[in-house]
Amino acid sequence: MLLDMKNIFITAIVLLFSVSSMQAGGPWPQKKGKGYFKLSEWWVVFDRHYTDLGLRDPNVTTGVFNTSLYIEYGITDRLTTIINAPLLSRNYMNNLISGTTGELLVQGEAINTLGDIDLGLKYGLTSGGKIPVALTLMVGLPTGTTSGGTQRNLQTGDGEFNQILQLDAGTGFSAGKASLYTSGYVGFNHRTNGFSEELRFGLEGGAGLFADKLWLSGKLNIVESLKNGDTAATTTSTSLFANNSEFTSVSLEASFYVSKKVGLSASFANPLRGEIIAAAPSYSVGVFIDMSK
Repeated sequence: MLLDMKNIFITAIVLLFSVSSMQAGGPWPQKKGKGYFKLSEWWVVFDRHYTDLGLRDPNVTTGVFNTSLYIEYGITDRLTTIINAPLLSRNYMNNLISGTTGELLVQGEAINTLGDIDLGLKYGLTSGGKIPVALTLMVGLPTGTTSGGTQRNLQTGDGEFNQILQLDAGTGFSAGKASLYTSGYVGFNHRTNGFSEELRFGLEGGAGLFADKLWLSGKLNIVESLKNGDTAATTTSTSLFANNSEFTSVSLEASFYVSKKVGLSASFANPLRGEIIAAAPSYSVGVFIDMSK
């Protein structure tokens, strides 16, 4: 039982890390009939995690791989629809071997299913001006698997329906031949099924180089749990161990346009501190079509 609960704990924290890293950021809606489409592969593999005290503990090597389709499409010049769909999510655990006897304690296994899908709307509160402001509503659908594998401890979703309300503001400007931008956001994540609500904050800055063919950006994301979810006496172990995740992370991304509208991207994110998340960096590569160009 203790081993099963530990495996559930480890799986839940990495899924929370991956879901929390998916943000519809920036105060710039797509123009009507224009859009941004991206197919990407995101992954994290880790053998250590942050505990609820912020300490690092070892665990059996675990990995999550998400093949996702991300879409932004302008319904009007101020209203954009957003879809983030992990079309294939793989969660695996290696064999658990005894450190003293070398005995196989738990057989490693994996599942490959649909992940939790996010749907949203972004509305530009301002029209024009030097500092655009936008409001985004994202809803997370529990379309993933919450108890896969022979031990029912592999997951590609958290099993809850959540809603994130986010306010973004930013500005764009030039410095010499470089196009620059900066933005920030504040958000609130309302969660269901016994999960704790969250406050979210972030800053982002970027630069377009070589006639905007290469874009480099950096992000700071902060998630703080209100720790108001159910306790062990009133919820299942899966919901309990997915609660109260917190982190501060930094990420870097590079996007290169191979043609006017088509490009390639690569990113890296790493937690600076955390509670109940994976203590390892995540990576992503993708190909995109930018219809706004």
